[in-house]
Amino acid sequence: MRTRLSRAGERGVAKTIALPALFLILTLITAGHVCAQTPPAAPDRDPESFRISVDVALVVLHATVTGRQGGFVSDLAAQDFEVLEDGKPQTIRLFRNEDVPVTVGLVVDQSTSMRPKLAEVSAAARSFVRSSNPDDEMFVVNFNEHVWLGLSGALRFTNNTVELGNAITTRPAGGQTALYDAIAKALAGLQAGSRDKKVLIVVSDGGDNVSQHGMAEVMKLAALSSAVIYTIGVFDEADPDRNPRVLKRLAQATGGEAFLPDHLSEVSAICERIAQDIRHQYTIGYVPTNADRNGAYRAIRVIARQNGHALSVRTRTGYIAGGEPKPDEKAAQ
Repeated sequence: MRTRLSRAGERGVAKTIALPALFLILTLITAGHVCAQTPPAAPDRDPESFRISVDVALVVLHATVTGRQGGFVSDLAAQDFEVLEDGKPQTIRLFRNEDVPVTVGLVVDQSTSMRPKLAEVSAAARSFVRSSNPDDEMFVVNFNEHVWLGLSGALRFTNNTVELGNAITTRPAGGQTALYDAIAKALAGLQAGSRDKKVLIVVSDGGDNVSQHGMAEVMKLAALSSAVIYTIGVFDEADPDRNPRVLKRLAQATGGEAFLPDHLSEVSAICERIAQDIRHQYTIGYVPTNADRNGAYRAIRVIARQNGHALSVRTRTGYIAGGEPKPDEKAAQ
């Protein structure tokens, strides 16, 4: 029976591929010894067609490749990549180079220190939507010492700029900071999304003083998820709770990027940059040669070359094999 990844939620980076699909992939490999590049999607393509149906364990990565000048390199083929898991080469079974729709969670700090900054953050969120795939679905998680969903009523997801902007500014900012609780709730919220590719964008000073979750727990949840996390540090110099190191760790571990702007006015341009980053990523999948699903952490390294020259690749640094994330009751409430 075919099982849709999106219905299973974000249950770890280990995924499965339907036997007919796997047979087709293996046939292509046998015939051409390489994975063929998927043609770009037509603009009117049904979002349902982006879903991957699976039945055999598959690790799926999203990789951003840049050249020496920092620009996106978007014309690579599967044979230009090498994937290593715990230092051992892996065979690429899935390869896509196309702009696919994503489920995006915007996680926004609403503590006292953010009060004068939220109007700019709301404008940046609208810029992000305008630069994104029109089939993306998004939600907002706000937090101070409490964590709450920003969209009104029964609305779960939207790509409407006004609705997302309002979701960030519906309540006056104030209180302390429960960053880890907010990220845990957002990772759980991604599971309800219908898109296979998942992204979080966290806007905060990185501080946390009241969460029930800890940093180690959140890092484990991130390792269990295939979500790519981008972070934007909006700091007050005098804030004793500021912690850019946390924002950098979350981004690096998941294949995202941490941004620490000097001026609040830069946030809109950063959000546009993130939207473009998401739209220029390669999707790479492999079946691990190590079939032992014992909950151990596996380190991943992806190498890309073009005309013999090494390129810069940003993707997640590893995953937990067989460790499916359990629904977090505290985060889901």
